[in-house]
Amino acid sequence: MRASLIQIAVDEGESVDSRRRRVASLVRDQAGAHLVVLPELWTTGAFAFEEFGGESEPLQGPTYEAMAKAASDAGVWLHAGSIPERAPDGTLYNTSLVFSPSGDLAASYRKIHRFGFDKGEAVLMGAGADLVTVRLPDTTVGMATCYDLRFPELFRGLVDAGAETLVVPAGWPERRRAHWTLLAQARAVENQAFVLACGTAGAHAGVPQAGHSIVVGPWGEVLGEAGADEEVLTVEFDPGKVATTREQFPALKDRVLGVAAPRR
Repeated sequence: MRASLIQIAVDEGESVDSRRRRVASLVRDQAGAHLVVLPELWTTGAFAFEEFGGESEPLQGPTYEAMAKAASDAGVWLHAGSIPERAPDGTLYNTSLVFSPSGDLAASYRKIHRFGFDKGEAVLMGAGADLVTVRLPDTTVGMATCYDLRFPELFRGLVDAGAETLVVPAGWPERRRAHWTLLAQARAVENQAFVLACGTAGAHAGVPQAGHSIVVGPWGEVLGEAGADEEVLTVEFDPGKVATTREQFPALKDRVLGVAAPRR
């Protein structure tokens, strides 16, 4: 399976419309990949809090339309990062979208853990409530976003729901880059799953971004890592390695606390 993580820079001098066109072109360039991943809140920048309201859009808004067409044009599964969604009742959400190679919406996920403590996303946006997985031909993807990476119970829930590949778009700050790499590897090791974590380059509202998008295998091995600047990280991996790893080292079977009820 070939995955391309598009680590873009969110240039404050670039209009959102222009950025949509540029990102759509980058997605089309990945024809031949099986899965393409974009970062969190790439239309505005994850730290551009003052832009969330003005640049919010309905779920099926202009970003949805542009990314659906790009996925269809490239013939790829597209995890389109996340957008500031405005729900019909006016609530804002940090919402991720996944499109099939035909351009149909396969899944959407509203970020559960909002960052900012008593400011920013934490007070401006509502919290999602649902764990979301989506079945691709070769793997089941579990969806999480940025700050979610710090909450292992979310990922355990995704594994219980069948996830084998965990995709995490983010706008992670440079000052905590060591945590980004450490947590991506930890989530891979403890869940014996692939982790595809796609961040942004540049700066959002003056906050330097970590970049360093990363793909980690189920043993914690780094299969590919980007640098600090804008680039596309392409990695090939075998989704079947998840089942093999879980069979060879069946640690998940020894769980005692928080074990999901048996499926009926």
